[in-house]
Amino acid sequence: MDLRIRGWGIVFFCGLIFYAVMFVSLPAAFAAEDESVDLSINESLGEEDWVDPFEDEYNDASENVQESLWVDPLEPVNRAFFYFNDKFYFWLLKPVSQGYAFVMPQVGRVGISNVFRNLMMPVRFANSFLQGELVDSGVELTRFLVNSTVGIVGFFDPAKDWLGLEESQEDFGQTLGLYGVGDAVYFCWPILGPSNLRDTIGLSGDYFLNPISYLALSEPLAGYGAESVKRINKTSLNIGKYETIKEDSFDPYIAVRDVYLQYRRGKITE
Repeated sequence: MDLRIRGWGIVFFCGLIFYAVMFVSLPAAFAAEDESVDLSINESLGEEDWVDPFEDEYNDASENVQESLWVDPLEPVNRAFFYFNDKFYFWLLKPVSQGYAFVMPQVGRVGISNVFRNLMMPVRFANSFLQGELVDSGVELTRFLVNSTVGIVGFFDPAKDWLGLEESQEDFGQTLGLYGVGDAVYFCWPILGPSNLRDTIGLSGDYFLNPISYLALSEPLAGYGAESVKRINKTSLNIGKYETIKEDSFDPYIAVRDVYLQYRRGKITE
């Protein structure tokens, strides 16, 4: 096989895995980016002591869902994509993530997650600044300096564990929401999962602040590979969240849609 064709085949496969795992992560986190996950190294890192970082947020959002408030004129199409994403997850992504979790210890996966979160500092710094949260912007810079040095390129999180500096967890979708941009139309993107017009635009804005984006532009194979590892790693730490949503709801499509709305609106008004 021609090497060029083989190379593009590898790039395509990595891209497919990347987008596929994004689908897994979005319903799990109900956020445009995954930086809201608190996965820092701490003393109680044992499997039996692992604390689900989404549990409280998910339960709070679920309890507040009384009726659907979405503008969803594309529901038939969205449902078709939701069905596709569901099968894609169970037939490919979940087995891949479980295999990854089998060979990579949890302490390593938490550390890798910390490294990627450290790299996403420009997104949080810029959006905190745009939202007028200057203190949070300073905290993000301090966290980056401490974790990149003492924390060994971000593998550990001494900024939080030793100094008590928490991430701001901001993204451009939240910034637009703070400026008065509404949810507009609901989307269920193929592979990417639940979103809306505002958060889709927000993802585009965050793309230019993501260092991995520039790596993908200059070295597609390395960039897609890094992003795939990031997403698979995160998914391996959250296996079971999507299954719980399906099991606890009469209509999983509506459940994911409504909880996503509640969660994102909650993040904007925090």
